Amino acid sequence: MGVDLRQVVAGVLTITMFVMLGQMLHRDYFDAVQVQGDAHDIVFHGSKVSLEEDGLVRTSEGPWMENSHQLKPCWSISQPDEEVSSKGYVTFSLTNGPEYHISQITDAVMVAKHLGATLVLPDIRGSKPGDEMNFEDIYDVDKLVKSLESVVNVVKKLPSHVSLRDIAIVKVPSRVAEDYIKEHIDPIFKSKGNIRVTTYFPSVNLRKSSLDGETDPVSCLAMFGSLELKPGVSDLVESMIQRLKKSDGRFIAIDLRVEILEKKNCRETGGMGSKTCYNAQEIALFLRKLGFGSDTTIYLTQPRWESSLNILKDIFPKTFTKEAIMPAEKKGKYLELENSEYENVIDFYISSRSDVFVPAIPGLFYANTVGKRIALGKPQVLVPAEISGSSGLSTDYISPYISKKNHLAYSCFC
Repeated sequence: MGVDLRQVVAGVLTITMFVMLGQMLHRDYFDAVQVQGDAHDIVFHGSKVSLEEDGLVRTSEGPWMENSHQLKPCWSISQPDEEVSSKGYVTFSLTNGPEYHISQITDAVMVAKHLGATLVLPDIRGSKPGDEMNFEDIYDVDKLVKSLESVVNVVKKLPSHVSLRDIAIVKVPSRVAEDYIKEHIDPIFKSKGNIRVTTYFPSVNLRKSSLDGETDPVSCLAMFGSLELKPGVSDLVESMIQRLKKSDGRFIAIDLRVEILEKKNCRETGGMGSKTCYNAQEIALFLRKLGFGSDTTIYLTQPRWESSLNILKDIFPKTFTKEAIMPAEKKGKYLELENSEYENVIDFYISSRSDVFVPAIPGLFYANTVGKRIALGKPQVLVPAEISGSSGLSTDYISPYISKKNHLAYSCFC
């Protein structure tokens, strides 16, 4: 029986159409990777690649993107004519790691500002009962107080005359707005005089929305201008970054934590090559096919080395976790304690300042890391996918937060 050439051609075109459709529908929990988009102003080093017999991309440098200019704050907060008044107290805690701290302090400042209340410096609580730290163990107290002085009064402790029984616990949604505060929180505050704010997260997405209206400048200030690491912790992060850059001046940070991957079902999400999370082997192949060479330096947020990461080190020998690059004299304080808050902070700030950031896991760590990177002019955030061919262009995998400029940070910086 003969084969009709027209049928063969039609079949090939049909398959090609479905492949293209799958790429167009690439959607996952990371948001949508823009296959063709607003990356025309991106400059690369060594982006031209060659193919070898094994089909993997080889290059001595890789598709490193030039940093863009560091953006400037668009928000403006006028100095009050008189000292900020106070009618009561707002207390809160920082929990679940630095990616949550940013949202929690933003919401607490927004509530205190619009209620005319005094903000009490928060404590920091870990994931286990009894894991508690003082704010000043990690963050710069003076920076926080000074940055917010034109917005709210900040005190270190709740006055002794205020009883815990007089404090009402109020849950607020992340990115709380002034209208919500007036309608739902102000009546409680007027009744009790003092409140404790806990933030809940209806979504971990930080996209701008046309429904949000104009971003409140107080929110921008709190989110991007109030939290800084204390000098000792900041110095440690800086020393680790310099060790990662020592080889060739650049490095990739990958948010990949084995324990979280084991709990997740990294399933496909509809589009070809699209999944909800990625393991070490998948990330390694993704980076190789984009053109990153075997001499690329990689930092992993994984707390300690595990055998499942060996495949990544086989392809990229200069792959490290924090225990390998932290100065020995610092490990007793920052690695050997059961409290992991220090480790979470180190991961977040190294990921924010790496030359490339790759989130193997979706969530608020990814979203708030992108926000910090936007402010710092570091746009190379690559959202993973399974690349069907032997190579791919890194511009096809730039985070849509950046390629579409739809991250909340773009409302605060210009």
